[in-house]
Amino acid sequence: MDDPSPIARSLELYERAKQIVPGGTQLLSRRPLIFAPGVAPIFADRGKGSRIWDVDGSEYLDYGMSVSACILGYADDVVNDAVRAQIDRGVMYSLNHPAELELAELLCRTIPCAEMVRFAKGGGEACAIAVRIARGATGRDKVLFCGYHGWHDWYLAANLDAASLDSHLFPGIEPIGVPRGLAGTAIPFPHGDLAALEQALDLHAPDVACVIMEPMRSTESPPGYLQGVRALTENRGIILVFDEVTTGFRHAPGGVEEFLGVVPDMATFAKSLSNGYAMGAVVGRRAVMEPAARMFISSTNWSDLVGIVAAIATLKEIRRRNIPAMLREYGERLMAGWNTTAKEIGIAARMYGTPQWPLIEFSAQGAGMPESTGAARSDSIVGNGPSLARKLAALYAQEMAHRRILFNTHPVHSAAHNDRDLDQTLTASRESLITVRDALQTGRIEESLKVTLDPPVFRRLVQ
Repeated sequence: MDDPSPIARSLELYERAKQIVPGGTQLLSRRPLIFAPGVAPIFADRGKGSRIWDVDGSEYLDYGMSVSACILGYADDVVNDAVRAQIDRGVMYSLNHPAELELAELLCRTIPCAEMVRFAKGGGEACAIAVRIARGATGRDKVLFCGYHGWHDWYLAANLDAASLDSHLFPGIEPIGVPRGLAGTAIPFPHGDLAALEQALDLHAPDVACVIMEPMRSTESPPGYLQGVRALTENRGIILVFDEVTTGFRHAPGGVEEFLGVVPDMATFAKSLSNGYAMGAVVGRRAVMEPAARMFISSTNWSDLVGIVAAIATLKEIRRRNIPAMLREYGERLMAGWNTTAKEIGIAARMYGTPQWPLIEFSAQGAGMPESTGAARSDSIVGNGPSLARKLAALYAQEMAHRRILFNTHPVHSAAHNDRDLDQTLTASRESLITVRDALQTGRIEESLKVTLDPPVFRRLVQ
């Protein structure tokens, strides 16, 4: 009789979920294929610091950190204490609460572009609010975008006429349920190509309300690119919005705009804003934000005090502990150790990008790393088709999961990751990479793979 699967309870729950939850999960980034489908757990029971415990009782070192939301680590004591104290006093009233003003003022002191603030509960919602404000402030309809900005109609409208989101979200998405009347209102442009943006602006400028973009993620933009974007939009009177939902506060306490020295007109935040509690924010210059007072943008739960006090505590801790420096230092050591290991055992792979959120790349040829980063980018495990690079990445993730580490080609670490975690990660990486190398050399990649290579999920233009 075969031994039961170590993730039997996870698999059972997932089968139940697929019967009552369309797609099996509420978030695409929590689908099983994100790590090692069939090997890594699907359901968690609890988390603390850098670790989670799954529903089968196993402990894992986690490099997902709730899709980058838990920047301080799971169940941070300072943030949780602040939330518990507020819960005892109530989390929502018929009146406003001073904590709302405290968070708004803190954001204005923290983020360079922030002079006024509106709250939200998530990143996609924050981006939708920002686009609504930009359209209302300018009286224009069209939006130029670069990157991933959520699930709302304004964004998915890009796929009404063509598969414009193939390089920004994932290939082949159908804009089912999006009004046909929005066709032509959301127009993509490629990251790093200033001439392409200028051409799009020249074509659509009289009708463009805003340019919304992810300024960076794991790699920085070409030198001068974002400064050029800022100049192009400013010269044309077009609002520039930085979507910092993903990057958040990993690079500087004031966000990417502080880190890069390029200040947009508006910016959106969520995820790490409140260390995993539901909270989002839209911030921006007074001239852009003030017209929102005349717009119907309102929701009961935007004033929920759980998210608000969590955000206050998180932002204070990010600055007090100098979290960006901690993330950079850990990432530098992780990258150095990983690359040294890959070189020593003789496998064509590398870890590159920013230390705060690095990427792993396996050579598509199995030997000889290419000069470019196009062989197998951060979507290696969930890329287009089962290429050799994708299979190598999947086998590596599988072997890391066997060693109780949730790790893929875009690992996310937190401030809770420590020396013990780093040692465990590098030891497991050495063993896993040796397995990958040996399977490659003996032609046993397919035989070694136990994971399911499902269709792609996200395919970020901005790495």
